[in-house]
Parts: sequence; C-alpha cells; structure tokens
Amino acid sequence: MIATFDGSTVRLGREGKALYDQSGYGRPAAGGLILSPEEALYLLHRTKIEIEGYTFDTLLAEFAVSPGFFRCYLVYRDMRERGYVIQPGPHDFRVYRRGQKPKTGQSHYVLRVIPERELITFEAIIGDVTSSLHMRKSYVLAVVDDEDELTYYEVKLPNLKKATDFTGSGTHSAKVFGTTVIAEREAATALEEAWFGTRLDAERLMLSPAETIFLSRKGMLRCEEGDAGLDDYIKASMATDAELGPKMAAYTHLRELGYIPRTGYKFGHHFRVYSGKSTHSEMLAHALDADASMPMSVISRSVRLAHSVRKKMLFACANENTVQYIEFARIKL
Repeated sequence: MIATFDGSTVRLGREGKALYDQSGYGRPAAGGLILSPEEALYLLHRTKIEIEGYTFDTLLAEFAVSPGFFRCYLVYRDMRERGYVIQPGPHDFRVYRRGQKPKTGQSHYVLRVIPERELITFEAIIGDVTSSLHMRKSYVLAVVDDEDELTYYEVKLPNLKKATDFTGSGTHSAKVFGTTVIAEREAATALEEAWFGTRLDAERLMLSPAETIFLSRKGMLRCEEGDAGLDDYIKASMATDAELGPKMAAYTHLRELGYIPRTGYKFGHHFRVYSGKSTHSEMLAHALDADASMPMSVISRSVRLAHSVRKKMLFACANENTVQYIEFARIKL
C-alpha cells in the first residue's frame, strides 16, 4: 500500500481500511486512513506500506524531533509483536486484549511510556490511576531504560480490607528515658501480646516512637515522668525523624485496620506489614506525603526487592484526611 506524508500526517487511501478492519491500525477518516507516527513507522519497517520519498531512517528522522518519540515507538513495536492491538489514547496508548480490536472489543490497559529516571509524583499518579479506573481500565507504566529495554508495571490503588484486630485494650504504664520508652512486667506482657514492642529482657519491653505515640494517643499508654515527659518525647522524636509525620499517619491507619506494622529497615522501607494470617509479613510499606516525588529507578528497586521476598510493594501517601495506598507490581504482558 502506498501512503503519503505531508510533514505532519501519514495517510492511506481507501485500501488502507483493510488494515483497520483486520488489525486495528489507524483511524478512519474521509477517503481513507490516518496513521499515528508510531503506526506509520512500524508498518513501514514491516513493509506493510510504502511512503513516497521516505525510508525507515528518513521517516524516523522526521518523527524523532518530538521528545520521547523513539521510546513510544519501542513500546508500540513491542506490544504489536506480542500480539496486542495498540492505539494512541489517554496518556500515551490504549491496549486491547489479545484477539480484540476496535469495533469488536474494549481496550483493557491505559499505558504511559516513561524513561527510567522519570520523577514520579504520587499525587499525579493517583489521579491518573483513578481516571483509568473510571474508564474501567488498568493503568500500566512502560519504562524504557538506558539500553532501551522495556519493563512494565501495573499500578493499583488497593483498598486494604480489615484484618484481625491486634490493637489490644486497657491502659498501660511506661517509663521515658530520653528518647527510649520502656514498659515493664504486666504492661510489657500485655503490649507484647498485642504485637507491640521489642523485648529488652524478661521484664522489660522497648517501644518504638511510632508505637509510643500511637498507644498514647489511643489512651492505651501512660508515660511516667522519666528524663522527659511524653510531650517532650514526641517533640524530640519529630526533631530527629523528618519522616515521622507521614510514618505516623500510615502506622495509625494500618493499626486501625488491624494490621501489624513493624520496622522495615532491613528491606529499606519504613514498615513490613503483617495481617495476622501468616507468620511472615505480606507487604512492605513506605510512607510519604501525597505530594512527594520519587525517581522511577528507586521505585523499580523497591518493587524488585519486594517481589524477591514475596511481598507486595505499597507506597502509603498521607494527606490531611486519610492514607491512599499505591501498589506497583511488575507484570509480563
């Protein structure tokens, strides 16, 4: 088939309609078919079409002046060669299930193409995933690394279900020694049974700042005057931990849902999270403000680590009213 290129648009005549009907290429227009740059370059490379006056190299040179075009072309080619029908759409592309195409099915994925060092703003990606859900589609990031290899991540906004309640009850006493909080004897036993604290010895239980603040705010912990009172302890903790605000929001939300958050330091994140259904933690959670940003390369390392230890990777985005969880999961399309 012979196509024409006027410097902005690639067009096929009426014979191009077969490409749309059979394989979902292009967009029907009066008198023929309009191809996106990625479609035109791919079809030219596969010798499905010819474009007067252009080779693959010269057409690529025309399109490559648009930032990010070649990344999008690589993703388009990969999807096509995996058997998917892919068309321009929200963000970058919409992708149909295998065996489906326009007129005979609905697109299943909304796909955004980014480089490996893209700065991910969590507030923005929450909006993107939410809009995709309103369209009843899954949101996928196609990440192109520096060697032009592709990795796909599905991004979800999970609503955590209520887990077993390990909060405990009653009011317990503890002592404050500088920034160290210790419960003793019966209080230590009761708090440990509710999955709080770490044993110092047979009689004493050490509480983390998140545990101390949570329990005190719930009226479950009464701190006796030691070297400092509870108010001073909270101020000292916040002064030494710049992330304590979002960490406390996530810790409180998880505890109120019945989950058990424990330090995730060994995994490079704020919490490892137990539901009580297993002796192993099921999730890693990293707390941050909703308007925070993080390079995609950092998120990729987090997902790789979480998957290697068979856990989900959640980012807990805190705002004034609630905590929104974002799950990144590597997928094979």
